[in-house]
Amino acid sequence: PLELEAVAEEAAVAAASAGFRLTAVRREPAVRLQHGASGLEPLAWSEDHRVSVSTARSIAVLEQLSDVHSGGQDMVIHRTAVPAPGAACTLKVGPKKEVAECKEKFASSVDPTVSQMFMLDRVFNPEGKSLTPMRGFKYSSWSPLGCDANGRCLLAALTMDNRLTIHANLNRLQWVQLVDLTELYGERLFEASYKLCKADAPCGELGDFPEFQRRHSMQAPVRMEWSGICTTQQVKHNNECRDVGSVLLAVLFENGNIAVWQFQLPFLGKESITSCNTIESGISSPSVLSWWEYEHNNRKMSGLIVGSAYGPVKIIPVNLKAVKGYFTLRQPVVLWQEMDQLPVHSIKCIPLYHPYQKCSCSLVVAARGPYVFWCLLLISKAGLNVHNSHVTGLHSLPIVSMTADKQNGTVYTCSSDGKVRQLIPIFTDVALKFEHQLIKLSEVFGCVRTHGIAVSPCGAYLAVITTEGMANGLHPVNKNYQVQFVTLKTFEEAAAQLLESSVQNLFRQVDLTDLVRWKILKDKHIPQFLQEALDKKIESCGSTYFWRFKLFLLRILYQSMQKAPSEVTWRPSHEDAKILISDSPGMGSTEDDQEEGTSKQASKQSLGDTGKGVDTDDTAEDSLHQSSDTGGREPMVEKLLEIQAQIEAVEMHLTREHMKRVLGEVYLHTWITENTSIPTRGVCDFLMSDDGYDDRTARVLIGHILKKMNKQTFPEHCSLCKEILPFTDRKQAVCSNGHIWLRCFLTYQSCQSLVYRRCLLHDSIARHPTPEDPEWIKRLLQGPCTFCDSPVF
Repeated sequence: PLELEAVAEEAAVAAASAGFRLTAVRREPAVRLQHGASGLEPLAWSEDHRVSVSTARSIAVLEQLSDVHSGGQDMVIHRTAVPAPGAACTLKVGPKKEVAECKEKFASSVDPTVSQMFMLDRVFNPEGKSLTPMRGFKYSSWSPLGCDANGRCLLAALTMDNRLTIHANLNRLQWVQLVDLTELYGERLFEASYKLCKADAPCGELGDFPEFQRRHSMQAPVRMEWSGICTTQQVKHNNECRDVGSVLLAVLFENGNIAVWQFQLPFLGKESITSCNTIESGISSPSVLSWWEYEHNNRKMSGLIVGSAYGPVKIIPVNLKAVKGYFTLRQPVVLWQEMDQLPVHSIKCIPLYHPYQKCSCSLVVAARGPYVFWCLLLISKAGLNVHNSHVTGLHSLPIVSMTADKQNGTVYTCSSDGKVRQLIPIFTDVALKFEHQLIKLSEVFGCVRTHGIAVSPCGAYLAVITTEGMANGLHPVNKNYQVQFVTLKTFEEAAAQLLESSVQNLFRQVDLTDLVRWKILKDKHIPQFLQEALDKKIESCGSTYFWRFKLFLLRILYQSMQKAPSEVTWRPSHEDAKILISDSPGMGSTEDDQEEGTSKQASKQSLGDTGKGVDTDDTAEDSLHQSSDTGGREPMVEKLLEIQAQIEAVEMHLTREHMKRVLGEVYLHTWITENTSIPTRGVCDFLMSDDGYDDRTARVLIGHILKKMNKQTFPEHCSLCKEILPFTDRKQAVCSNGHIWLRCFLTYQSCQSLVYRRCLLHDSIARHPTPEDPEWIKRLLQGPCTFCDSPVF
């Protein structure tokens, strides 16, 4: 039996390793950067599908959208930027006058060890003077999802001259700086006389060079990392306790200290800062930081993993005050103690499930030179077990960037020669081993140098910063920095992951839905296996997520069937104006028009393929459709009408389900249903109006609500003419005088103000919450789009 078990295990491992082979495929478009990449780990991918790229003048932010209204096969990317501050950052080490005198004294010192060290240290002299000024960004870090006012990610940005700021993208076009943490921390230290606690010995004079250095190193950030969202308890005025979401930002300084900032959510600025505690790590020349968050028997533990430029790696305990359910280590845990001069460049901590020990564990992976150091942390009855080792022979050059897919623990490393390694952890009885394979980017992009990589939240794509490699043994004259994308999953894997998703939110899986979208637009049909599997899920499970997934597929299919435009819409036409007037295209198309359209398309094709998202095959297909007789076009029109009918049916189902939810909230939270700003009677009548809709739950709920209303109607009135607004359409309200108001898709109230919100993919609109709205309506208005799961702005 033992031999059989061993054989079975080997077969399972072999099958698994055979399944790990991936073929990386290029995904268009490549995004050219206006400035060169800067800092360590210049690329980061947020949970809400935004890629930040640290450059010499700004942080370029590329937001990936899975746009159902676009027929182009390229990725849809929305581009914004966080500009670098205009003025250099000067750390607050004392009164301005005294600091200026000390700087002059050190610069003109007769001791060359003082004067040269002062003049060449960029922390003391960020503006440069005789040296080039420090421009650009050193590092950027994304918060978890749900931290800003829109429920999305915040961006912490660290400039080359040590300014640490937090930014939010509230209106999708502009980034707003919410707080400058370097300035706040400098003020705190100034007030505390540069002592961490009152018991510390009094600090020296600023005129002493070592003291001048100490004050700078204790507030010059090296890295910063966000924790997961945790819950704190807040005591209200009436002594009631309420749960408040909070997030922590750990900032590692040059002297080894770590400041842990606690922010209340949603983070709005300086007023959202709850506390700031400083921890001494005891590590000299710290280089990198990462959070360790571990859950064991419903007890959450946390700590900070700190790496050194000399080699050691250890976990520092973090005592979280007022945070529910969190515990910490009693003392630091050393993961690697050798001072072997291999600098720790990057650390990733991945929570995994141990299949043999049947419990959760943490995999810590660190890039040290050309090697990968790994450590498996596991809590058992005996205490904390630590297994560690190195993976060697991966790269011939030092690792410049490392990223991890936290869903399955896969780690990706890259060196500057364009070679990426995929490392898959495989558990053994004792600890684990790594199956690894090489991804040659030269086979995808040609000869390139790589400067950073990042994997998408669900592991579908790898983003890479590239520049031209050597050609004929010569380096390129100019460097063009580009962000390029590579697929890591097949369409089948993406579809299976979406069907079995525990998240059940399309917006949070944009990278997977984009792969599915690409496949349907190329093939112009939904694969049979996906249709059947989705229908089974809809039958067996009542979740609206699968209905939204079905709506997404139908919308993409509809876009793929649409005729691609034969000419670029923004380009001015050079056709004869007289012919255009006689055409009068708005009056419908005749056979002559179709022939002329075909000849126009032929002339456009001779000018070259200007339409980016249009393949030559598609164009040829469209010209065939155009030139064919009307009998040949009828099946295509019928197919489009059929898909459109299916889309409307699914949208109606999702609308009814959300209406039931809204009515349930109305019934639970109101004694009688007046002044709720929700057209309750109209929604009830709308649901009951269709004889074919027979939902017992809805009928019972409506019966209870109508009984509570007792023949009262509380109609909505048009703000322009005071006429009653009837509820005949879920999307808009039209009064008897013809005034049209759009309806909020979250509450179904008519939006009678000039300002309203819109979902990310422009599916639907929602009204803004007002101060007089009760809590339950404000909660409804915080919901995502009922059709595409995207947030509302």
